[in-house]
Amino acid sequence: MALPEDPAPVAALVPLAQGAFAGPGAFAGLVRHALAHAAQEGWAEMVWSDATFEDWPLYDKAVVECLSAWSRKGRKLTLLAHHFDAMRRVHPRFVDWRVRWDHLVECRICKGVEAVNFPSALWAPSWALRRLDVLRSSGVASVEPRMRWLLREELEERKRQSSQGFPASTLGL
Repeated sequence: MALPEDPAPVAALVPLAQGAFAGPGAFAGLVRHALAHAAQEGWAEMVWSDATFEDWPLYDKAVVECLSAWSRKGRKLTLLAHHFDAMRRVHPRFVDWRVRWDHLVECRICKGVEAVNFPSALWAPSWALRRLDVLRSSGVASVEPRMRWLLREELEERKRQSSQGFPASTLGL
């Protein structure tokens, strides 16, 4: 089934939240809303970072639909994790999407940082969120350039200290 070149126009989205957030529901809602914006606005690049991604809403059908709408030539998604052990078990929809769009997705394993100290964040060129307390799922979201720049620098450093991981498929005899 071929995807249309230009998806049908979608109603304007509410602007992305800024400021403090708290709780798993708020975090999941921000991720969902950000991915809807990514699809509608055509964000060229995103970087997601989390020790395991277990509590991200990547199992959600709407999230995968947003990612499919976002997926176009020239887009790039980088995932940084301490490990991806639970991804297939917890997020099978995302894993299936990833197989199809593997050419847009780079997954990296960063063992140089303890899992408890691993940054939990979603970065995009125009907006970012960061969980400052993963256990309570609290943090901050912002369009502020300095916050986005500092987060990007930290994530780039993690990427430099990482290795390829979580292949889209496993080949074997």
